[in-house]
Formats: sequence, C-alpha cells, structure tokens
Amino acid sequence: MGARIPAPNVVGMHTRADYAWPADDAELARLVEAHPWVTMISDGLVVSHLPIVVDHTADRLTLLGHLSASDAAQHRLGRVDTVLVVAGPHGYVSAGWYVHGPSVSTWNYVVAHLHGRPSALGPEQTLDVLTRTQDHFESGRPDPYLTARVAGYAAKLTPYVTGFRLVPSRVEAKRKLSQDKPAEDVAGVLHGLEDPMDLHANPALAAAMRGPR
Repeated sequence: MGARIPAPNVVGMHTRADYAWPADDAELARLVEAHPWVTMISDGLVVSHLPIVVDHTADRLTLLGHLSASDAAQHRLGRVDTVLVVAGPHGYVSAGWYVHGPSVSTWNYVVAHLHGRPSALGPEQTLDVLTRTQDHFESGRPDPYLTARVAGYAAKLTPYVTGFRLVPSRVEAKRKLSQDKPAEDVAGVLHGLEDPMDLHANPALAAAMRGPR
C-alpha cells in the first residue's frame, strides 16, 4: 500500500496531537463499512450526502459511490478535488459523569476526512457501482434483493446517475475519546455510556473508547 504524502499549504481539520489517529487502509475501510453514509464536499461549498462502499479488489483503499447526474455536475466530479467526511461513533458526554471537576460537558467522536480527486465513471462502470452498492447492503438479509433481479431496470437508470472512484491522496483521521481525561473520569464516562437507563447511553461510542485510542 502506497504511503500518503500530506499536501503542503492545505488547510484541513484541526487535530490536537493526542487526538490524531494514524489510521491505516484497513482501519479506514472498517470505519467506512461501519458508517457508509458520508458527506461529500467539493469546489468550495458544494455538499452532498451519499453511501459509499469499499472496493476490496483494489491494492489500496479505494472508495466507490454514486450521485445523481445533476449532483455530479454541481460537484464538477472528476475535475476538482473533494473530501469525503466519514463520521464514526459519536455522542454527548455529560460532565456529570466525571469524578473530577469543575468541568463542562463535551462531545466524543471518531471521524475521517478522505481527500482526493475522484474519477467520474461511464455508464457500464456506474452500473457496476450501483450493483456493488445494493448487493453489499443486501448481503446480510435472509432473502437478499440483488440487483440481478432488476438488471434491465437498473441499466436504464445509468443516464441519470454518475458513479465515481476515489483513491484518497490525503487522509485526516481523528479520535476524540477522552484521552485527555484521568482514568477515573474515563471510567465514569464509560459507565454513563453503557448505562441503558441513562438518557445519553451510547454503547457504540463506549466500544470505540474501549478500543485502541
């Protein structure tokens, strides 16, 4: 897998050193697969929300997605750089969970910004992306509704949809998971997040905190 070289003079996400996440391709792929609904930002303030999937046939992290043709035109897909924002587990952290004080509440989260210039795909490749996307999300169902059932109909949609492939040229990943807090406060946060009776219970965020930080 090729090394990524940070682009010079590019403003990105502000990340304190203790929150920086040096995620590799495998970790980023797992994040995307667990949280595939992403935000695309291109060309200033052109913003869309869309699902993406990981292309596991590629040698390095490669993401596949699709937009309506009109949205793709707004993004100038393939002609300008873009960023995909992948939001992982996140949630409210009550100051009432801390042992030490005084303090204020905060928000813990995992996020990755995947920068690069996507390749806009033609009709056949776009149909392949549509097929992969639907079949990926159907794969866990007891009677998966695979695209092959409606192959002709799906093919008729391709003039109105533009697929893309993105190999990130720069990645900014961040895990803000109470790393700056004493062990007693972290324990209090975990207790609150894992308490099913608490208004702000969040088992997924607790699991992220219990994982590598």
